[in-house]
Amino acid sequence: MSDDQSTAAAFAASWNTLPAGSVYTRAQFEDWLQPLTAGDVAGKRVLEMGCGNGSLLVHLAGWQPAYVEGIDLGEAVLSARRNMSLTGHPNWKVSQADLTSFRSPGFDLVYCIGVLHHLQNPKAGLDAVVANVARGGRFHCWVYAREGNGLVIHLVEPLRRIFCRFPWWFTKYGVATPLAIPFYLYAKLVAALGTRPLARKLPLASYCRWIAQREFSFFRHVAFDQLVTPQTTFIDRQTIEGWLKSYPQIREDSVYLLMRNGNSWKFGAQVR
Repeated sequence: MSDDQSTAAAFAASWNTLPAGSVYTRAQFEDWLQPLTAGDVAGKRVLEMGCGNGSLLVHLAGWQPAYVEGIDLGEAVLSARRNMSLTGHPNWKVSQADLTSFRSPGFDLVYCIGVLHHLQNPKAGLDAVVANVARGGRFHCWVYAREGNGLVIHLVEPLRRIFCRFPWWFTKYGVATPLAIPFYLYAKLVAALGTRPLARKLPLASYCRWIAQREFSFFRHVAFDQLVTPQTTFIDRQTIEGWLKSYPQIREDSVYLLMRNGNSWKFGAQVR
């Protein structure tokens, strides 16, 4: 059994209780994928590693890839298959597989959003991402940053270590729901203050302005997502830079490392 099986099962409990379709808006999808655009996907073979319920895949299908595949270790693949079947895209596949050991002939684009930081060995996950990129292809990842997440690390993480052991329904409705209320009100307040000097200094200010565009149910989803997982690692810039330097097959002039919303990292590169 994979070391990450318990985490995959926890997230499946989260994803499989959601209604059909994507939990994300198209704008959120595009934000996560930037600097990639539809032009980087159209007509290409694309792999998502750690696809959950397919919330990103269904938007990706709109960018017209020639073929798209998603893998996930947990039973969230059941929801992913259902959601992909609704897109009408003709060439797709969703498989239940361990990200860290998955190998393929290679894809033009491999992306991994919000998964590496939940693995027991995040670097092994990135190794697998890079290994599944075809020559001349590229990869794109997003992870929680250690920078900018002090409030989450000190307040939410202690709760996660306790409530990840509880039944998912108790964690979602008994813990995540009431905790999401002050989170929702705080984010809306920060967003209302805009970019005033004082507002910019508030904890998670950039993130709050981003998430404040969404309804309460999305706040609850995010809170539950944080609490249900048995494993979370916050990754700093220096660590990611070290990872990227460790792959001789990466084109150095193609590497990017971008801070997102003040509390997460997007990074990627092209393979020679």
